[in-house]
Amino acid sequence: MTSKKDDCVEHGQRCERRRRWRRVIGCILLFLFLVLLAIFITWLVLRPTKPRFYLRDATVSQFNYTGPPSNLLSTVIQVTVSSRNPNDRIGIHYDRLEAYASYRYQQITLRSHLTPLYQGHNDVVLWSPILFGPAIPIAPYLCDAIKGDIASGFLQLRVRLDGRIRWSVGSWDSGRYHLFVDCPAFLTFQNGRSTAEGAIVKFQQLSSCSVEV
Repeated sequence: MTSKKDDCVEHGQRCERRRRWRRVIGCILLFLFLVLLAIFITWLVLRPTKPRFYLRDATVSQFNYTGPPSNLLSTVIQVTVSSRNPNDRIGIHYDRLEAYASYRYQQITLRSHLTPLYQGHNDVVLWSPILFGPAIPIAPYLCDAIKGDIASGFLQLRVRLDGRIRWSVGSWDSGRYHLFVDCPAFLTFQNGRSTAEGAIVKFQQLSSCSVEV
């Protein structure tokens, strides 16, 4: 049979253990709060600016369409796209990036996977993928639109990039953000003819791209 004194001692030990656990948990929570606060303040101070993209050139070596009933478009385009990181203290990780071409809001090439890379402060990087569209089915109205554009000697394509990026400050990396880039390419055709016989259409005018992050 325990005495009241022993009960008081045991009760005091339990209370002391609870106080220690509360202090430990409080210290952990305070540490996490300070870390998150430091990250938040760093983010507010640095305020990353989204990268700037430019379409430097586009070489169309194949752009052949077949009208009804098949309605197919075969395309081969090599493009050069550059990106500049305007931030003085923030790097950018391009974890995944895919490029493709579209015409009047319809994708006309397969997606080309670009090499993942890190872009340092104020750095400029280049990609030069070849975009293939082997016999891509297109909407019937697009065949008429393509025919009319080529006959007029002027056609507008759009080169688009889709991927994921991370901001990097020192040893800290942010979560992944979706990146979407849209670049207009204005092409001219000689004598209103497509590239059915190996003709090459070049676009060599620097074009600014819209960027969404």
